[in-house]
Amino acid sequence: MRRRLAQGLDPRMASMLIVLVAIWIGFEIAADGTFLTPRNLYNLSIQTSAVGVIACGMVFVIVARQIDLSAGSLLAFAGVLTAFAQVRWFEGSSYAWILSIAVGLAAGSGVGLFQGWWVAYRGVPALIITLAGFLMYRGAAFLVAEGQTIAPLDESYQRLGGGANGSIGVTASWVVGAVGCAWLVWHAWSTRRERAKYTQDMAPVWLDAAKVIVGAAAILGFVMVMARYPDRTRMDEAGNAPGMGIGVPVLILIAVVVGLTFIAHRTRFGRYIFAYGGNPESALLAGINTRWVVVKIFILMGILSTLAAIITTARLNAGANSIGQFAELYAIAAAVIGGTALAGGDGSVARGAVGAVIIESLNNGMGLLDVHTAKRQIVIGLVLILAGWFDVAYNRRRMR
Repeated sequence: MRRRLAQGLDPRMASMLIVLVAIWIGFEIAADGTFLTPRNLYNLSIQTSAVGVIACGMVFVIVARQIDLSAGSLLAFAGVLTAFAQVRWFEGSSYAWILSIAVGLAAGSGVGLFQGWWVAYRGVPALIITLAGFLMYRGAAFLVAEGQTIAPLDESYQRLGGGANGSIGVTASWVVGAVGCAWLVWHAWSTRRERAKYTQDMAPVWLDAAKVIVGAAAILGFVMVMARYPDRTRMDEAGNAPGMGIGVPVLILIAVVVGLTFIAHRTRFGRYIFAYGGNPESALLAGINTRWVVVKIFILMGILSTLAAIITTARLNAGANSIGQFAELYAIAAAVIGGTALAGGDGSVARGAVGAVIIESLNNGMGLLDVHTAKRQIVIGLVLILAGWFDVAYNRRRMR
C-alpha cells in the first residue's frame, strides 16, 4: 500500500502546494483581507506569467546540467527590439504588432542558437556564455532604444499583457475551466490505463479520484475569482461592469506549461534532455546527438524569454532596457524551489511554474505590507536556501 500511494503522490508538489496555501493564508491575515481579493489575485496571476514562462524553460536548462544567466537581459533586448520594430519599422501597418512579434521571436531564437553553439560545439561552459550574454544583451537593448522608452504600443498588442481588455471574459473563462477539468479526468484515466497495460503498481482509485476532485475545485475556484474581478473599461449605462475573466498572459503560461510537459513526457527530445542530464556520457554512447540537444534547449530558452518579453512590454505598454532585471535569478529560484536538481536529470515543469507562483506571492504579499524591496530580496533568498535544504534532505532520504 505504501508503494501504491507513492505511485500516485508527488511529495515535492504536495509540499509546495501546502506551503503556497500557508503563504496565502498568512498574507490574507496580515494584510487585513486584501491579499485574496479578486483584484489582487488577478494582478498576481499577471505578475507571475512572465517569470513563470522563463522558469518553465529554466527547468529544461537545469535538467540538462546547464545554466542561463542571460534570460533577463535577453528579455530586455527582445522586448525593446519588438517595441522598436512595432513603432519604427512597421508603423502604420495593420499587422505591425504581429510582425514585431515575429521579429522578436526570430531574435530570441537566434540568440539561443548562438549561445547553444558556443556551449555545445565549442565547449565553453554555459555559465561563461550566459554571463557574457547577461552583459551583452542589456547593452544591446540600450543601443536599440538609444536609452529611451519606446511607446506607445498597439492596442491589440497590449492585450497580451493582461491590461485593459487583456482578458478573455467570463464565458470563455468558464469554458477554459471546463476543458481543464475534463483534461484532469482524462489524464487520470489514461495514466491508470497505461500502468495497467504494463502491469505496474497503481495508486488506489480513491487517491486518483481525490486528486481529480481537488484539482477541479482549484481550477473552478480560480475561474470564479477571476470572473468576480470587474472590468471597469466596459461598464454599461447602469454602472455595472462585467467580470474580467482569465488574463491572456495566464493563458500563455498555461500553454507553455502544457506544451513543455508534453515535450518532457511524450517526445523523443524530452527523453533525450533527461537522459543527457542524468548521464551525458551514457546518452552519447546510446547514440543521442547530445550537442544538438543542448543547442535546441538554448533555442527554446530564447523563444521563452521572448514570450516573457512580449508579456512584459505589452503590460507596460512600452519597451525599455531596464525591464527584466533579476528575471533570470527569479526563474532559477523558481526551478530550484520546484525541486529541479542542479546536478541534472530530474525536474518538473509544473513544479517550476508553482515555484514561480510562490516567489511572486511572496513579492506581492510583502508589497501589500509595504515591505522594503531589500527586505523582500532577503526573504526570497532565505526561502531559496530552505528549498535547497529540503531538496538535499529529500534526496538523502530517498537514497536510503
